[in-house]
Amino acid sequence: MGLTMAVAPIAEAAPPDISVTNVKAHLQQLQNIATANGGNRAHGRPGYLASVTYVKNLLDAAGFTTTQQSFTYNGATGYNLIADWPGGDTANTLMIGAHLDSVTAGPGINDNGSGSAANLEVALQVARSGFQPSRHLRFGWWGAEELGLRGSTAYVNSLSSAQKAAITGYLNFDMVGSPNPGYFLYDGDNSDGTGSGPGPAGSAQIEQTLAAYFTSIGVPTRGTDFDGRSDYGPFIAAGIPAGGIFTGAEGRKTAAQVQLWGGTATTFDPCYHASCDTISNINDTALDRNSDAIAYAVWTLAAGSTTPPTGTTVWSDDFETATAWTRPTTDTATLGLFERGDPAATTSQLGTAASGTYDLVTGASAGSSAGANDVDGGVTSLRSPAITLPSGTLTLSFSWYLSHLTNSSSADYFRVRLVSGSTTTTLFTQSGAATDRAPAWQTASVALTAYAGQTVNLVVEAADTSTASLVEAAVDNIKITKA
Repeated sequence: MGLTMAVAPIAEAAPPDISVTNVKAHLQQLQNIATANGGNRAHGRPGYLASVTYVKNLLDAAGFTTTQQSFTYNGATGYNLIADWPGGDTANTLMIGAHLDSVTAGPGINDNGSGSAANLEVALQVARSGFQPSRHLRFGWWGAEELGLRGSTAYVNSLSSAQKAAITGYLNFDMVGSPNPGYFLYDGDNSDGTGSGPGPAGSAQIEQTLAAYFTSIGVPTRGTDFDGRSDYGPFIAAGIPAGGIFTGAEGRKTAAQVQLWGGTATTFDPCYHASCDTISNINDTALDRNSDAIAYAVWTLAAGSTTPPTGTTVWSDDFETATAWTRPTTDTATLGLFERGDPAATTSQLGTAASGTYDLVTGASAGSSAGANDVDGGVTSLRSPAITLPSGTLTLSFSWYLSHLTNSSSADYFRVRLVSGSTTTTLFTQSGAATDRAPAWQTASVALTAYAGQTVNLVVEAADTSTASLVEAAVDNIKITKA
């Protein structure tokens, strides 16, 4: 089965730089989930289902179509999460996968929170950028990999022959942040001549694409065999071309590999399948490089484009320069007020704007702790300058996030509202909940055609009205377009 490379209808989109800060924020959430659920995220344990829910909620909000597929193994129910990005040729699907489960011994942050979190952030960047690939994109998070590839096998076995044939490439990312990393690519063409033979036709092209990225950043790579130890196994067994990255597990880095990549002549991951595979068991440089490599492979192999917004821009603000946003006198919050700022990174606040340097954020400074400058005591808001809307079909779009801890509730929220004369209308609301919600940029769009011909103001709001809750919010890249 060959790997079809479709030609983009518009100029090819440049692969994005994936924020390692965002990826680490997802890893912190997986660590928090494990800590709250017996120290692991294993098949059949509550920490695993909580991990699926965390990933699913972010993808649902970003506009993916998600399916939670269940299967049974060892008397316990397991789950795969499948997320499809709307559009693209479904007969020519590129799939990107990682296993989300840990062993029972520990939280599994490198194995395989690292691959799961990197894939999640790449998927969210697909949504943020409006990426419109020629190939259909599908992401998968697999259950019970640690018990023998049970989730990915269940998924592939559930597909008809035609559905298998429609998956023309599978990218697998399992352990991409090992603390003493190597940079291994699955040997799709069997150029190493060891172990198993080459992958199905098209696997060599995947390997070459990933290798091209690492060549571009001056990092050498080496091959690793398709030895059946990860979730590419059932895909290549079905004749689907595959590839991916691996930074090493319990094996030892040789002296020659130390010369090649640095590090020490010890195991690639001394906490492999152990309780110490925590948020501290990650090499940030490897995680950053590999996250960018995943994005490069997705953007290149999907052969897509970022379609410019249709129509003309009526009004926009990316907050790189100060404009006349004002604070209403009705605000009740005492701390963490919305402001235009260059945000500092905390576990609850992103240190990067959705684009550029500045955004509107609740308490831009980091403070002495994550909760030092979050919203406290009520509602904080900012009101835009007056915007005169023309006639026609109008759409408001913006980037946003709301983050909170388990001490939140639906009384907390992030909102975008519209003021026209004496009437205020809520256009968008994200409410809090008694769960951890990591900060992660998402996009939203709202029809404004009903307000054509009016002069309006936009208001962004964040509220902390739960007892002792930690709430942060931000908004960026606000744009109104006319079709």
